[in-house]
Amino acid sequence: MAFVSNEPGRDLEVPAGPGLPSGATIPAGELTERFSRSPGPGGQSVNTSDTRVELLFDPSTSTAFTEPQRRRILAAIEPGPISVTASEHRSQLRNRAAARERLVAILREAVAPPPPPRRATRPSRASQRRRVEEKKQRGQTKSLRGRVTDE
Repeated sequence: MAFVSNEPGRDLEVPAGPGLPSGATIPAGELTERFSRSPGPGGQSVNTSDTRVELLFDPSTSTAFTEPQRRRILAAIEPGPISVTASEHRSQLRNRAAARERLVAILREAVAPPPPPRRATRPSRASQRRRVEEKKQRGQTKSLRGRVTDE
């Protein structure tokens, strides 16, 4: 897989994968970023800088996906816009990048098609016979564990 740069403030590239044969590009205008004070690490600047990032994306109005892909995404997530937050880094830029990476992961998982259904199979006649023979052998072994009587 080729490395895709997802710099904050630019279009978001979703790489190709299951359900996305050629990938997708989400225009920057469809992404909303909100910033707030982060409760995490930051030293003296923790109470003064808005490093926590909340990234919002509404797949129902997006032009980046085809109609079948959009239906699959909407079926996989709860209704409404997708909200991703990141506050583990001290810098706003790194939190923005982390939020974008999480959004890409959520979208790739949601757009992937479901796995094929399991097809039930029957055990072969030979395996059924072996199973019964093993059960008989086990029962015989256990019956020999009883009390010894003088006859």
